Amino acid sequence: MKLDFARFFKACNPAKTLVMGQAEDRQYYIDFSEVRGARIIEELKRTITRLSPEDPTCQLFTGHIGCGKSTELLRLKTELEQQDFHVVYFESNQSLDMADVDVTDILLAIAREVSQSLEGVKINLHPGYFQNLFTEVASFLQTPIELGVEAELSVGIGKITAKTKDSPNLRSQLRQHLEPRTRNILDSINQELLKPAREKLKLQGKKGLVVIIDNLDRIDNAPKPNGQYQPEYLFVERGDQLKNLNCHVVYTIPLVLIYSNALARLNNRFGVSPKVLPMVAVQQRDGSDFSLGITLLQNMIMARAFPGENWQGTTELIGEVFDNQETLERLCKVSGGHLRNLLSLLYSCLQQDDPPISRDCLERVIKKESNSLTRAIDNDEWQLLQQVWQRKSIQGHEEYESLIRDLFVFEYIDEDGSWFDINPLLQESPKFRL
Repeated sequence: MKLDFARFFKACNPAKTLVMGQAEDRQYYIDFSEVRGARIIEELKRTITRLSPEDPTCQLFTGHIGCGKSTELLRLKTELEQQDFHVVYFESNQSLDMADVDVTDILLAIAREVSQSLEGVKINLHPGYFQNLFTEVASFLQTPIELGVEAELSVGIGKITAKTKDSPNLRSQLRQHLEPRTRNILDSINQELLKPAREKLKLQGKKGLVVIIDNLDRIDNAPKPNGQYQPEYLFVERGDQLKNLNCHVVYTIPLVLIYSNALARLNNRFGVSPKVLPMVAVQQRDGSDFSLGITLLQNMIMARAFPGENWQGTTELIGEVFDNQETLERLCKVSGGHLRNLLSLLYSCLQQDDPPISRDCLERVIKKESNSLTRAIDNDEWQLLQQVWQRKSIQGHEEYESLIRDLFVFEYIDEDGSWFDINPLLQESPKFRL
């Protein structure tokens, strides 16, 4: 069988998120739960479908940027829809400024996305509070926003946010106006949007309404005017408002909260512990290879090369993509089980040469990426990284936050709990061996 290079190249794009509702993407999906140490998506789904199908739930989900959260959340969406739930999934960074987010921004984004999704199934709701709020806001901002009396909720919110998205000054004015009305906005969303939506969805045979807000983990760890950092302000200080929506909600949250002193307060605020999606283990705590993890990563690559084919033990198929089995294994190990890193390294190889990818080509890419990654690391950080590599743990929290955020340190989970190691690309650097 010959490799379709154009299709393989497209399938390896690290910027692409697998959409499990699409047949072509499903053939590329690999279930890594066995080697991640946790069945996170099954737990999220079970909480919604089995433990609390009628009563609203709020769950928190996080992990390293690029570890596969969006793919897993889209898998959750598909599986919930197969069980007759109406699921609204959206990427928050498409409508919010990740450098400057407030609670009212998130609530309005949820209201708009839910309303728009409901309109797609012929459920049109016109919350009275929002009709009045739109007129009030248009007058307050002293900017023309044409909103008819029967304007859809999604249209009204969309016009207002579009006017303010690129203007920090207008956005600040709007927030000052909306902040004292946050409780009324939340009550209207619950009573005039979500409650009737759930009732009408039930008449259509749906078991419930689920909202999945992706990419909120990307909000900047920037200070707010009150001195709190943005993640802590939103999810701890204002968490009560975010958790009190009248439907099932799954929020992605910044990983930095897991390693901060605010974690206990976060757990107390939401009443649940955040679920962390760890890396795919390619080695064990003692440094020995973890063959199952490596094999599944190989499956991920070969499924993109030959979807539906059983490649294992077939040197002919491997030979279409790599010069030998050892080059494929080397690629998987140096990725550290970080899925986007794995695809990025592979993609860079494909940009340089046609398959089969040679070991020399891979080593050139590894060296380039290692140099790029180590450029910003100072001496103090190298000492911390050495400690992580030796101890397989982190001591304290704050000094390691940037190392984790910048993908210098990865978290893994085994039967004994969490353990940490440094990004294998850093181990390629001569500075690490000093």
